[in-house]
Amino acid sequence: MNAKRGTASAGQLTAIVVDDDEHLLEALRFSLELDGLRVIAHRSADTVLPGSLPTANACLVLDYRLPTANGLDLLGRLKAEGIDLPAILVTSHASGEVRARARDLGATLIEKPLLGDTLVTAIRAALDQRSVDPGQ
Repeated sequence: MNAKRGTASAGQLTAIVVDDDEHLLEALRFSLELDGLRVIAHRSADTVLPGSLPTANACLVLDYRLPTANGLDLLGRLKAEGIDLPAILVTSHASGEVRARARDLGATLIEKPLLGDTLVTAIRAALDQRSVDPGQ
């Protein structure tokens, strides 16, 4: 299960979730789909290909600790390749350096454990902000 796509309808919000923990990834998929989001799931940074990503109405949800690259490295690579989607970094290791890099790359940082509707609220806020200020 490297990448799975849900069925999309026009204008449906999409969460591109990258996490190597298969159980957490499936739990996030279930939760976000219940909240009406389309989910594209990846278990590795290596499977996230810029040409396959939506260009609008989508938000990246990146785990910080991934096997081949951390979530911030992945975000930096995607930005360098012209992908400018809002991003949320999920981590339980929020050092000052991680916080600074996330801020510099324009990512919202959320610390684990993910409680309640924290993640879906952050996704919707990031997408709402992007629709208000498309240059972000």
